[in-house]
Amino acid sequence: MTDETLLIGAVAYDPKVVSIWERIREHFVSSGVPMDFALFSNYERQVEALLAGHVDIAWNTPLAHVRVQRRTEGTSLSLGMRDSDQDFHSHLVARKDSGIRGPADLRGHTLAVGSRDSTQARILPLQFLAEAGVDLASVKILAFDTDLGKHGDTGSSEVDVLKAVHDGRAQAGVVGDLMWVNEQAAGRVNTAQVQAVWTSPPFDHCMFDALPTLPKAKREAFERALFAMRWENPAHRAILELEGLKEWMPPREQGYAS
Repeated sequence: MTDETLLIGAVAYDPKVVSIWERIREHFVSSGVPMDFALFSNYERQVEALLAGHVDIAWNTPLAHVRVQRRTEGTSLSLGMRDSDQDFHSHLVARKDSGIRGPADLRGHTLAVGSRDSTQARILPLQFLAEAGVDLASVKILAFDTDLGKHGDTGSSEVDVLKAVHDGRAQAGVVGDLMWVNEQAAGRVNTAQVQAVWTSPPFDHCMFDALPTLPKAKREAFERALFAMRWENPAHRAILELEGLKEWMPPREQGYAS
């Protein structure tokens, strides 16, 4: 691998990640941008690798993105995100027989939440619920700390949340947009039993991060190849569908303020 080769870090939260990044590498190389990728088992290790200069760019969750910004005192570079990363939400779902019609009704009930490093299934929903006036001390929290280090990417803790609400171990739970939509589409939500009763304020999800020392030529080459992907191009669409987007977007920071 030459010095001109971009090395991008990503977390292997699922076997499909290998196929995704092999296809992205093919696209970059065919676009005249030498690129390779390194897979990590968790975001903590990936953040440290980026900060140490072992990778040029890291594909980070919102939690990892904010950590990089804090560790670099705000000097890190944000390079791009998916259209699906913008204006993400979490949902409060509840059993219809629980009497819970919104956050104010949670007092005295059991609330299922996802992994402690999941932005969409625990960190931000609890913060937003508190901001909405919920006294979290009055709510029994049933936590599912599965796949720690993946920051909720596997979705397994959100599956556990929905199961707990369905079987009555919890009267309510919090899950992200994607999980709620996908589980309904797959027929795994019993709408006679469970419904969404509240939607969180919007926040943004994943981001490509780099250090300010990333050479300008590498940054420009990365942006050129990334933003050249088009939904109308069948070869590009296969990659975009696997990664869950229709268009790569320029970075923005307002969605991480929370």
